[in-house]
Amino acid sequence: MAYRYLGNSGLKVSEITYGNWLTHGSQVENDVATQCVRAALDAGITTFDTADVYANGAAETVLGAALAGEPRESLEIFTKVYFPVGRKGPNDTGLSRKHIFEGIDNSLDRLGMDYVDLYQAHRYDVETPLEETISAFGDVVRQGKALYIGVSEWTADQLRRGQELARADGFSLVSNQPQYSALWRVIESDVVPASKELGISQVVWSPIAQGVLTGKYQPGQPVPEGSRATDTKGGDNMIKRYLNDETLTRVQKLKPIADDLSITMAQLAVAWVLANDNVAAALVGASRPEQIAENVKAAEVTLTPDVLAAIDEALDGSIERDPAKTVSPETRIV
Repeated sequence: MAYRYLGNSGLKVSEITYGNWLTHGSQVENDVATQCVRAALDAGITTFDTADVYANGAAETVLGAALAGEPRESLEIFTKVYFPVGRKGPNDTGLSRKHIFEGIDNSLDRLGMDYVDLYQAHRYDVETPLEETISAFGDVVRQGKALYIGVSEWTADQLRRGQELARADGFSLVSNQPQYSALWRVIESDVVPASKELGISQVVWSPIAQGVLTGKYQPGQPVPEGSRATDTKGGDNMIKRYLNDETLTRVQKLKPIADDLSITMAQLAVAWVLANDNVAAALVGASRPEQIAENVKAAEVTLTPDVLAAIDEALDGSIERDPAKTVSPETRIV
C-alpha cells in the first residue's frame, strides 16, 4: 500500500481508503462487514471512513467493533457530521455548535474510540453562520477529540472562506470529500485549483461511479440482481444517472484499455482518480472481502498520458464536468 499526505499536514493516509457507506449496518450482515474490514487490514489499508448518518449510527458501531483490538496508533479513522441522525429532532442536524459537539461525542461512543483522526463537515450548512461552525470544529480539535478537520462537497468559494476562518482560529482544513470519477469530474475546474492553493487534498468517493465503471452494467440488458442499482436504500437513486445505453456503451470501450494493462476495469477506474495529484485517497467499499484485494491492486498501477487520453476518448460525451453540480443544499436537510 502506498501512502499520501492529507493536504498540507503531516498525516499520511493509505491511498486506497475503506469506506462503509451503504454497506455496514445496511446492505451486509455484521459478520461479513467484519470480514471486509479484516480483508482491508490484510491488504495494507490503514485508513477507514464512515459517518454518523450511515445507517443512523450503525455503520460507526460496526466499524468500531470490527477494528477493536487493533493498535489505535496504526489506524486513521474518519467520520462526519451534518445529516439528520438519532431521533432527528430540530437540532439533530446541520453544523451548529450544539450538533457538532453532540455529534463528535456520539460518534466516539459508537466507534469505541477516544478520538478520530479526521472529522468532516458532511455538507455545507447554509443555515448556520460559518464562523460558528469553524469555531466549533476548532474547539473539537483543541479538546483532542479530532486531530484534523475536513469537509465534503464544498465549493471553491466555501473552501476559501472556511480555510480563512480556520487559520484565524489556529487550525486548517486539510481535506474535501467530493464525488469524483472518470465520469464525474465536476471538481476539476474550480475545486481542485482552489484546494491546491489552500493546502487541501481530495478524499474522493465513488471512484468507480457506483459500480458502473466495472463494466458489469451492460447496455440493453437488465441490471444484475443484487447490484447497487437494485438497492432501494439509496444505491439505486445514485446510480440511475449512468444507466442509459449511451453511457454504458462508452464504458464498455474501457475494457480493451484495461485488458492491455492486464488489470480489471475497476482497477482502471481507481487508478484513474489516483492519477490526480490533488487526490490523497480513493474511497472503496465492499460487500464481499474479495472485492478489497481487487481494488487495492489499483495502487500499483500508473497510467501513462496515452492511457489517460484513451480513457477520455472512450467516455467523451458522457463525462459530467459542470462545476455547478457541486452545490450546497438550499436549506438545512431535516
